Amino acid sequence: MRKIHNAWAGTPNYNCFGCCPTNPSGLRMEFYEDGDDIVSLWQPTYDTQGWINVLHGGIQATLADEIASWVVFRKLQTSGVTVRLDVRYRKSININDGRITLRAKLSGVRRNLADIEVKIFDANGVLCTEVSAVYFTSNEQQAKEMGFVPFELEEVES
Repeated sequence: MRKIHNAWAGTPNYNCFGCCPTNPSGLRMEFYEDGDDIVSLWQPTYDTQGWINVLHGGIQATLADEIASWVVFRKLQTSGVTVRLDVRYRKSININDGRITLRAKLSGVRRNLADIEVKIFDANGVLCTEVSAVYFTSNEQQAKEMGFVPFELEEVES
């Protein structure tokens, strides 16, 4: 598993709620490539709870939407926007149990639509949330106009 370089980090006016490492109120997600999967390991906090000690469902949907976009960035090397996000909450996630794992992968491409499957596991490895996302992907010119730059893996330290 290798970390994906956040190509926008340090860019002026970049303040994504999901992935900007310096957004003080953001999720500050980081992403890794593991074969066909994009993975994020994320620590819930007190500020992300819905019910007492339970990770808010809207935060889970946001986490899933963000990792799905990184599937588009890394696997398709383009930008895109969310068309649909279908979330199925199977089990609540206790924010005190520790770091959760998100795994996402491309499940199909139809012209300019990318289908992405996301799974969220609690700290014990139990599948808690399943998400099906559809992204409208940009062509090369549109992506360039939106400021897209290639998302590469970070160098491995020797």
